[in-house]
Amino acid sequence: MSNRPLKKITKSLLDFDSGIFDIAIKISGVVINADQVKAGDLFIALPGAKTHGANFINKAIANGAVAVLSDKKLAVSIPSFTHAMPREVVGLISAWFYELPFSKLTAIGITGTNGKTTTANLLKQFWDLSGHKAGLIGTLGVEIGKESIAGVRTTPEADQLQSMAALMVEQELTHLAMEVSSHAIDQGRIEGTHYKVVAFTNLTQDHLDYHKSMKNYFNVKAKLFTAGYADSAIINIDNEYGIELSHQSKIPVTTVSRFDITADWHYLSAVSKKYGFEVEIANKNNKKISAEFNLLGEYNLDNLLIAVALGSSTGLSDEQIAFAIPRLQSVPGRLEKVIAGQSFAALVDYAHTPDAVERVLETARSFTNGKLIAVLGCGGDRDSSKRLFMGKALFAGSDIAIFTSDNPRSEDADQILKAMTAGVELADKGFVLSDRKAAINFAVKQAGKDDTVLVLGKGHESGQDINGVVTPFDDRLELADSIKQVNK
Repeated sequence: MSNRPLKKITKSLLDFDSGIFDIAIKISGVVINADQVKAGDLFIALPGAKTHGANFINKAIANGAVAVLSDKKLAVSIPSFTHAMPREVVGLISAWFYELPFSKLTAIGITGTNGKTTTANLLKQFWDLSGHKAGLIGTLGVEIGKESIAGVRTTPEADQLQSMAALMVEQELTHLAMEVSSHAIDQGRIEGTHYKVVAFTNLTQDHLDYHKSMKNYFNVKAKLFTAGYADSAIINIDNEYGIELSHQSKIPVTTVSRFDITADWHYLSAVSKKYGFEVEIANKNNKKISAEFNLLGEYNLDNLLIAVALGSSTGLSDEQIAFAIPRLQSVPGRLEKVIAGQSFAALVDYAHTPDAVERVLETARSFTNGKLIAVLGCGGDRDSSKRLFMGKALFAGSDIAIFTSDNPRSEDADQILKAMTAGVELADKGFVLSDRKAAINFAVKQAGKDDTVLVLGKGHESGQDINGVVTPFDDRLELADSIKQVNK
């Protein structure tokens, strides 16, 4: 499926009222990736961390670009325009070209370290079950009705984001739930968007390779909670950053809390069952919603509460929400069960921050009568400061802790493992196996009846990145295959 509207749009650059363009050139698209340029497109050549888009101008022209915008004048055969900070205007130009598609959708933006994917998916399920045609943009890709487009990053680049929203409008969708990453906010990918509501899940250590400090990380997230991006906000106040954000938000705030009964949305009760919870939720008007919620993990109570508040803010009735909650399904790669004829529980989860690892291990412990056997690695070329804490969380939360690789990228996998195990006395319960397949096999061989094998870090991902080469590797498939081999 194309990520552009099927109906061809043509506009004159002179109509973009900004002073950037001074020639009436007609364009049929806005693109920042030369490989994706089609005949009639405006190519925006952006400066990058490793290379400059101008280096690909010849490819863009060969593919049909009719004009180029960059931070410098380019000596090429097509009209060249300049802007000191072109990345800042990609979203604005794209939104103008596609006729402000976000203004035609009930669009919700969800940010935070953990929980974005699940919350966005739960919200879309609420809408689907209530008869709305809804779209989704996030870590798992893009859903437009019943069709999907593979995603490269949590929040697409600005040109793709606007074209995808326009495609949703063309397909007569009315609602959109999307994840908004801190990188996307900082890099201007959401310029040109406006949300009905934005939501904050939590903030824990991650991405400090990029943001350098938790303060910077928080400040970037906080930019989303302003009138330029949204009409109102829903904020989880069960963490210090949520409390601070609720006080400094520049737009009206609705608070949610699992523990604070003064919050606008809160739990009156959440009783743990074998496969989920019996919940009773109340809002500030003391209206109650009671239902059976069939997702594992107390952290999913946070995700549910935000999704409920968001659903209500977009017009869903209490009755529609209560009807939907028992029908909500878990998200791929989030405590996803793997069943291959084994006598023990086997699950895969995306947890890749210290807080997420700790939480998912606590959840697995709650339903494990035997040993908890966990496999975890840390990605290369990413926040190295969290590796020690992830290693400690793995070791403390499991009976058998297996340290392995996870997308080492350009880094040496053994060096990453040394960082993970630096604060751990492996003794007789910790094992280091750099090869991820071997680590999963080892975990399965240790498992017996009533045990749980938990493979963490990659979740839904289907590849392993080593020195720029991505080879097929899906934890769910590898775990199932290993179980079958051991059961032979």
